[in-house]
Amino acid sequence: MTVARHVVFPALRLLVWAVIAAALVKLAFFGGAAAAPAGPVDVPGAVFTDPVATVTTGTVSNTITVDATVRADPAVEAKATMEGTVGYLAVADGAHVEAGAAVLEIRQEVPVDPVERVDADGNVTVVEHKPRIKRSTVTAPVAGTVSLRVLRDQQVGIGDVVAAVTPGTFSVTGPLTAEQQYRLLDAPSEASVEVRGGPAPFTCTGLTTGTEVTPGAGAPTVPGDPFAPPAEPSATVEVRCAVPADVTVFPGLAGTMTVTAGQASDVLVVPVTAVQGLFATGNVWVVVAEGAEPTKTSVGLGMTDGQVVQITEGLAEGDTILEFIPVGDVPPVGGQEMMVGRGF
Repeated sequence: MTVARHVVFPALRLLVWAVIAAALVKLAFFGGAAAAPAGPVDVPGAVFTDPVATVTTGTVSNTITVDATVRADPAVEAKATMEGTVGYLAVADGAHVEAGAAVLEIRQEVPVDPVERVDADGNVTVVEHKPRIKRSTVTAPVAGTVSLRVLRDQQVGIGDVVAAVTPGTFSVTGPLTAEQQYRLLDAPSEASVEVRGGPAPFTCTGLTTGTEVTPGAGAPTVPGDPFAPPAEPSATVEVRCAVPADVTVFPGLAGTMTVTAGQASDVLVVPVTAVQGLFATGNVWVVVAEGAEPTKTSVGLGMTDGQVVQITEGLAEGDTILEFIPVGDVPPVGGQEMMVGRGF
C-alpha cells in the first residue's frame, strides 16, 4: 500500500498531465481541424434582388393638406388719380364705408387763356377768365373702416395714398412645398378648413396661390451684433382663401387647410418611389426578364396622391418595374449617391 501511494499514484498523475499537455499543444498549433467532407459543401450566403412593383389600376385623389393660420386681411389703399388739392372730405376718419363710396375729392385749377377783344375803334381789350376747376373723386376700394391719410387743402400728386380701408375680414393661409405647388397648378376655387379650438370645419372660397414676401426689417443676421448685415427679405409661396363672413375666427388661430384638386378613377398607377420625376413626364425602369438589366423607359404622368402616381402613357397594366430608382440615377447628395424613396 505504501508503494502504491508513493510510486504508482504519482506516476499515474504524471501520465494524465502529459496527455492533457499533448492535447493542448495539438489544439494550439494544429487547430483541431476536422476532416473535409467528401461531397459538395453549401456555403452560407444571401442572394439580393431589387424590389419590383407591378403596374396596376386604381383611383388617385389629388388632395393635399397644409398647416394654416388665420390672418386679418390687410388694409387696401386708395390712391389719388389726379394732381391737385384735397377739396373736401366725404367721410370722417374711422367711419365705415361701402365699396365704391366717395371718400374725398381732389380739385385742380386749370388756367384758361385770356381772350383779346377789339372794339370798333381798334382798341384791344384783354379779358381774363377764372381758372377751370377739374374734380376727381376718390372712392373706397372695399367695404370697411376708412383711415384718412391726408388733410383738407393738402396738395397731393398722382399715385399718393390718400386713404386706406380695413375690410375687417379674414383669410386662411398656409405655405406650399415645391411638390405641392406642382400639384396645385390646376387648383380649385375652394378648400376645407378646420381651425383648432374653433368652429366646425367650413368651406373657404376664392382660393389662390401666390408669393408672400417677408421684409428683412433691417434686423441683423446675427442677433446682438450691430455690425452684422441686415437680413434679406424672404419669399414663401402660400395658398390663401377667404373665411366666410358668418364664421367667427380670430387672427393667429392655427388649423389645417385641405385642398382637393381632382380625382382620377380606373387609371394606371405605380408607386411614386419608382418614378424619376413626378410632374408631366418621368422615367421608370422596366424589368423585361428575370436576370436581365432593367430598361429605362419614359412615361407620361398625371395626378398623384403622394403615394402612387398616375401613368398616362409608356406602360401597360401588368408591366413590372423597379420599385425604387436605381442608385446610379439618383442625384448625388453631398458628393455621395444614395438610394431614396421619393414622395410628397
